[in-house]
Amino acid sequence: MIPTEADHSDPTSPLKIAMVVPPWYELPPCGYGGIELICAALVDALCARGHDVTMFGAGVRTGTAAHFVSTVSTPQYERLGEAMPDALHAARVGRLLADTQFDVVHDHSLSGPLTAGYRSAPTVVTVHGPADGELGDYYAALGEHIHLVAISDSQRRQRPELRWAATIHNAIEPTQFVPAHNPDGPVVWLARFSPDKGPDLAIKACREAGLPLVLAGKCNENSERRYLDEVIRPMLEDDVELVCNGDRTTTNRLLTEARCLIMPIRWHEPFGMVMIEAMASGTPVVALRRGSVPEVVRHGVTGWICEDPADLPAALLRAGELDPRECVAHARSTFGVQRMARRYERVYRQAITNARRPRRGARRQTALVPTRVLSTIGERRGAAS
Repeated sequence: MIPTEADHSDPTSPLKIAMVVPPWYELPPCGYGGIELICAALVDALCARGHDVTMFGAGVRTGTAAHFVSTVSTPQYERLGEAMPDALHAARVGRLLADTQFDVVHDHSLSGPLTAGYRSAPTVVTVHGPADGELGDYYAALGEHIHLVAISDSQRRQRPELRWAATIHNAIEPTQFVPAHNPDGPVVWLARFSPDKGPDLAIKACREAGLPLVLAGKCNENSERRYLDEVIRPMLEDDVELVCNGDRTTTNRLLTEARCLIMPIRWHEPFGMVMIEAMASGTPVVALRRGSVPEVVRHGVTGWICEDPADLPAALLRAGELDPRECVAHARSTFGVQRMARRYERVYRQAITNARRPRRGARRQTALVPTRVLSTIGERRGAAS
């Protein structure tokens, strides 16, 4: 049954939202999966605010409050980095969306926005990667069919000419993190094994400071394994503990047991979820001034922001000067999921309003997508097998 059109100018009216997530992991993720963690928190917050959310993803279950529609029974994490799983997922989602009416589509996948021009519902796209280079060119080519959301001002500055609808920082559900900071614990580095993330710089800084280090990283893609084996393993000594592909329970425990998180990134990190996860755990952050770091960390309050890798050892030794309560308060007040949900609501309603305006030369087409029958799972949380 097609519902009657609601008055979406009313900021309290519920919306029917299609949430498209990547096909790599089930939600919420059991281990690595920053995008998935954000999406799970956002979905639950939107449902709690009275919206009707249907999530399109991979797997056979959801731990969220959304209706769940699966495009593939097996999460595709073993094929991360390949193009076909994401493209196939997008084609299948496009076919499913063509058969159902939604007020707005919120797409977090890479290929999904390609289908935005084939439906009447507006598509909001959160840009989870760097906006410069070819990814920025891709979003520019999609033009008026999508409403882009940046996850930091730093990311947005890389391509200010794109059709940005808003900048909305990523967020967490604070209750999922137990503040239990250990000022005498090791330094922890938590990221994927990549030169961009600077695990080698973390080893050098901790070794110079005389502090133990836990390197906890994602390592299931070929490039990550190669970097770990060829660059990082030769640097390891007794002062470094290596943890590969830890689950969510393990990484949360490491954050609460750490004296601080070290984030010696070499690139313009669009956001960096691990920083707010650390602060929500009462753990301060020591990071290089790159990308979104100055937007997330309050220098001298929730962490130390360094200009040069040579400054890291001294900053690590000063982590104990920072108050864990300030870290927790900052994470909860600035990066709480309810704030993120409210801001996305405003973007959704503005996108719906804009979609009602005639487009110059607009012409709808039928999406060229597979007609294969797809299995769907219309269950809510609690019906997982």
